[in-house]
Amino acid sequence: MITKANIKYIQSLQHKKYRDENNTFFAEGIKVVQELLSSNIFECEAIYCTNEGYELLSKTIVNTYSNKINIIEDFELQKISALVTANCILAIFQKKYTDSSINIANKLTLVLDDIQDPGNLGTIIRTADWFGIKTIFCSEFTADCYSPKVVQSTMASLGRVNIVYGNIREQLKKNEHIKKYAAVLGGKDIRTYKKIEEGFVVIGNESKGISKNIVDMCEEKISIERVGEAESLNAGVACAIILFAII
Repeated sequence: MITKANIKYIQSLQHKKYRDENNTFFAEGIKVVQELLSSNIFECEAIYCTNEGYELLSKTIVNTYSNKINIIEDFELQKISALVTANCILAIFQKKYTDSSINIANKLTLVLDDIQDPGNLGTIIRTADWFGIKTIFCSEFTADCYSPKVVQSTMASLGRVNIVYGNIREQLKKNEHIKKYAAVLGGKDIRTYKKIEEGFVVIGNESKGISKNIVDMCEEKISIERVGEAESLNAGVACAIILFAII
């Protein structure tokens, strides 16, 4: 059995306010949970799973986290799940502390200006991990990287990439010596660039793009050449194409 207090607590973690207050988040599904547990990046607070979920866990994880595993009924898991249909296991983790003074010298760093769709943010985090990007600076109004939808889509990439929230204008100003590339319409074709080893790549809001005060701070305006008639590219897709081109 799972207590009413625990149900209420886990349900509250669907909201950013309570994730921030408790410094925790949760992940669902055997693949996501096992990858996060195996990575040892986030400290696990508790695991709730059905008998089916328990049978799917590796022996190593069962032995390591035996004192944190709680076997519950399907209907109980459904009560705490953020999914339409619960997926046999849910685990609660403590957030990872991220120091905003991370060394970004001689590295490519992403800057997200108000990316609001959790799906886009999740795609960008996994893409960054794929291309070896270690740090993403996010504006205050960028979606929360610990929201259930982002966690589901990023897998363990969430722990391998440093995600720092704050005033991105101040961050760029503090690093004036590092070149800044703004992804905009009508900029220089990204294919004309050679490999870029150091710089900020700025990706803007899904509908408004990069705010003018941030664009004005960027020495380079870069674009993906359009061949068809689409008005714009999805932010996550655009980020992946840009990183592929310059890495």
